[in-house]
Amino acid sequence: MSTADVPEITKILHEWNNGDAEAGERLLPYVYQELKRQARYLMFSERSDHTLQPTALVHEAFLKISKLSEIKWNDRKHFYRFTAQIMRQILVDHARLHAAKKRGGHTIHFSIDDLQIPAGERADAILLLNEALERLAEVDERQANIVEMRYFAGMTIAEVAEALELSDRTVAREWHEARLWLFHELNQE
Repeated sequence: MSTADVPEITKILHEWNNGDAEAGERLLPYVYQELKRQARYLMFSERSDHTLQPTALVHEAFLKISKLSEIKWNDRKHFYRFTAQIMRQILVDHARLHAAKKRGGHTIHFSIDDLQIPAGERADAILLLNEALERLAEVDERQANIVEMRYFAGMTIAEVAEALELSDRTVAREWHEARLWLFHELNQE
């Protein structure tokens, strides 16, 4: 996406807000590459036999978004934040389905440095991480948003800072605090 596309994305989102049913179709070419980048980031550390592919994740997320009429888009940042949440929900639902099929009981290890999870344990781990992230949101919603954007959308510190209109330093500090909180929570389980 070029910087020239930013105003166009916001314009299309506002047209979508105003009931233009075709706005979503016009939006997709502008946001597709960024959504695909986020999906590839998410799927990179998934197990090799994962049935969900990045393209399918993008399409499923966009399909879900296009069915939501009550969303009033502020701008592209709002759109990308919301899309990260939708992708997270899709992966959690997929992990629940996978976990229900196998129902294995083994310890899951999380790295405090970058929340890397071994591929074989990822389905169960995503469920545990999702539950911990919901508890974090009750304590500090902004930190939960930062984790969601960093971990589930693969956004950089700078991208998160821009999306949340915070300084890079604040996002980095809160990202660190959130990882420590999650590490503590997840090790209690």
